[in-house]
Amino acid sequence: MNSSLLLTRNARKYPEAEAVICMGRRVSYEELDQSVNRLASSLRANGVGARDRVILFLPNVLEFIISYFAVQRISAIVVPISAKLTLEEVKYIVDHSNASAIIAHDLLFDTVKELQKPNLKIKTGNELSGWLSFENLLDMGSDRAIHCDLTEDDESSILYTSGTTGKPKGVLFSYRNILTVAQMICVEMEMKPDSRVLLMMPLSHSAPLHLFLMGGMVVGATLVLTPTFTPDLFIDTVEKEKTTHFFGAPVAYLLTAKQPRLQEADLSSMKWWIYGGAALSAPEVHMIQQAFHSNDFVCVYGLTEAGPSGSLLLKGEHDSKRGSIGKRAPLHTEIRIVDDTGTDVAIDEVGEIILRGEGNMLGYYKNETATEEAFIDDWLKTGDLARQDEDGYIWVVDRKDDLIISGGVNIYPKEIEEMMLQFSSLQEVAVIGVPHEEWGETVKAIFSATEEVDEDELRTFLQQSLAKNKIPRIFQQIEALPRNAAGKVLKHQLRENYSNEVI
Repeated sequence: MNSSLLLTRNARKYPEAEAVICMGRRVSYEELDQSVNRLASSLRANGVGARDRVILFLPNVLEFIISYFAVQRISAIVVPISAKLTLEEVKYIVDHSNASAIIAHDLLFDTVKELQKPNLKIKTGNELSGWLSFENLLDMGSDRAIHCDLTEDDESSILYTSGTTGKPKGVLFSYRNILTVAQMICVEMEMKPDSRVLLMMPLSHSAPLHLFLMGGMVVGATLVLTPTFTPDLFIDTVEKEKTTHFFGAPVAYLLTAKQPRLQEADLSSMKWWIYGGAALSAPEVHMIQQAFHSNDFVCVYGLTEAGPSGSLLLKGEHDSKRGSIGKRAPLHTEIRIVDDTGTDVAIDEVGEIILRGEGNMLGYYKNETATEEAFIDDWLKTGDLARQDEDGYIWVVDRKDDLIISGGVNIYPKEIEEMMLQFSSLQEVAVIGVPHEEWGETVKAIFSATEEVDEDELRTFLQQSLAKNKIPRIFQQIEALPRNAAGKVLKHQLRENYSNEVI
């Protein structure tokens, strides 16, 4: 089985059923399959062959869906990338993946119009200066069915990590990896042919793409796409399209929860409110539940390299365990917390989360060393430090790379950051370790705020809740923290720019 065959099967089973709804366009499964054949034949006619890499520089639009399956239908490897990348970031991925083609959206064309490589460049809208027209390729393509005979063990796609610690790495997946996690989410989140899956988070990311787009494709559900996210668009789309499943980053829920119109909105069609990709504190979960008038929230924990898959905090578990990532791994996945020797840690002892399952990546593209370092036998190292409580629930403490060791004592920045954010006027916080002559490292907090912050007042506030060694020795207020295209803080840049002096 492969992704192309899934679509073709759905076109036979549910030819008239709505496959994709996007910006007023409604496409049936039969129509979608025909469009994929047309684009696939045009790509092949323009020299794209088996195992060639094709970059998709597209937001969440119908053209993304058509392109994704068309590339795979001719046994090529699809490389979706974030619509927020800069020209230099796109160039890096083009070079690293040795891409044969790129398909870009007209709204993003200004970013990539100066690209010299790859040779085959396609954009939506009119042809322009060496770029072929997506629509013309569709019109010129053949409706004749193209059979993709790849197996589950063949290479399917490459997703580039968000690069919070340096250059992004290409995560290589097989069809087995993707279908494993897609089937997992269908079972765990009760996806069926009559489900209507709302896709507002970028399809260049693994959870929206592999779990919810591909999960919907597994069962023949309707995929509802929007090219961007705003709270108003979110509410409007749920009300109009009666969607049943939504996955969002915590910020999507937090922003929407602040909208007064949410109180009068009809969101009764929604059966599954799913969040993941970053942590939500217990108070934040409680606030969101109250704002949405719903307890139907599920936290999914995982990472791109795992498919993604990892663990689940289910609907009935939020009352007592808000803020944890649950106590069990989902279908097809196993989870452990281990020390540096790979031995399971005791209850309440901090260790690293490791994962095993057929959703785990094949490896990092063209990086055997990093691939070897990522695994303990067939267990994937997550880099997340966590502890398990006496009830079996797992609480993420911090990233292993972010751990500060001061005077031989482990200090977890996440705890300090969460406490600082409760101080009035602070908007965002990043805590890092900086060199110290006696202690090895000491704690530095870098933050932005709505006004000038009095450091003495901030320090006094933190003394009420944090041990003395956890209170930052140094505070630095800046305009904004550096973030990548996925919105994650780039701590490696902060360390490079703000920790040069030895204290």
